[in-house]
Amino acid sequence: MITQVQAGPYTLRGISVGGVYTTLHVPELDAVLDVGLPLRSFATAGRYFLSHGHLDHVAGLAGLLNIRGLVGGGRATIHLPAEIEGAVRELLRAHAALSRAEAEVELVPMLPGDERPLGHGVFVRALRTHHPVPSLGYQFIRRTSKLCPEHLGKPSAEIARLRKAGAPGLFEEHESLELAYATDTLSRVLETEPSLLESRVLVIECTFVEAERGVEHARRKFHLHLDELIELAPRFQNEAVVLMHFGQGASPAQVREVLRERLPPGLRERVVAFVPEGDRWFG
Repeated sequence: MITQVQAGPYTLRGISVGGVYTTLHVPELDAVLDVGLPLRSFATAGRYFLSHGHLDHVAGLAGLLNIRGLVGGGRATIHLPAEIEGAVRELLRAHAALSRAEAEVELVPMLPGDERPLGHGVFVRALRTHHPVPSLGYQFIRRTSKLCPEHLGKPSAEIARLRKAGAPGLFEEHESLELAYATDTLSRVLETEPSLLESRVLVIECTFVEAERGVEHARRKFHLHLDELIELAPRFQNEAVVLMHFGQGASPAQVREVLRERLPPGLRERVVAFVPEGDRWFG
């Protein structure tokens, strides 16, 4: 019962039930976002991005690394909040002692604002989210160099000569905010990290949708309520907004119905609900 949705040019596969388990695979970025469960088909991905240390987001990490070893995967790179690096090392060390086998990993501790290259012109930037424990969101950025307009139409030999000579102003860099991921956070993240609203695809939690547990309840739990997103609807510039991490207070069918009825036109058409096709949560 793995859920799969399409959001712009990106595929999102996985499972997300608030407080239980969340893990998403974005094959186009070779990225796994959180590892609440060790799903076998995710083991070929080489890059993991942990939002924080709560078990519904990291409990499957060692298991997935173990499966990766079984299928012959190489070293995995794990990006994570710098504050939990030591605890994750201890977690992996304990599993290695139990299994008598060490996983090949590289831990990449990050702080808000840190940026790391991922190859092929893609970078990841860490964003500050708002949760009771150290936590991060991630923004994937694509950078390309394009010939400046004044040089368009020149023969390729001339461009090559200018490049070799180190001529200034030959190329200009373009940055595209591709996909952003923010889970387990207060809605304040959309104020403190406004670039989330400009990403081509935004994947963001929406733990609470039911009226019985309103905005104040969500804030006490350091999570988001649908009402907050509706209030901010005019500000979303994204091509697609993937809502995920729904709590079990509403069934998948109820989530779809609430979104259909309550999201305003203009945003409703761009929202993708990351819920199972049926009416039962995974597990």
